[in-house]
Amino acid sequence: MTDEAGETRAEEPAEPAEPAEPAEPAAPAEPAGPVALGVVRTPTGHAGVDAHLARLADADHLAADGHVEVYEDVHRGLREALTALDAPPVPGPYENRS
Repeated sequence: MTDEAGETRAEEPAEPAEPAEPAEPAAPAEPAGPVALGVVRTPTGHAGVDAHLARLADADHLAADGHVEVYEDVHRGLREALTALDAPPVPGPYENRS
């Protein structure tokens, strides 16, 4: 029997990794400009709601930090339109028939 515990193997040197492509200089980190998403807005048939939904197109041309203002404005308008649906009908003028 031989005692292999005392023996150490010399590890073979790893082959250096060859770069696949030459490194290109890093482009400056500038944010990309706004790009329209191209989401199709189908008309609802309610003029007020359609007007608010059309306002969403304004966000297509703004930087991301400008979207919040547009979204909040549209959300406010849609909530008002929904609240108006829950309001009781306004009675007509009172007619005195005596």
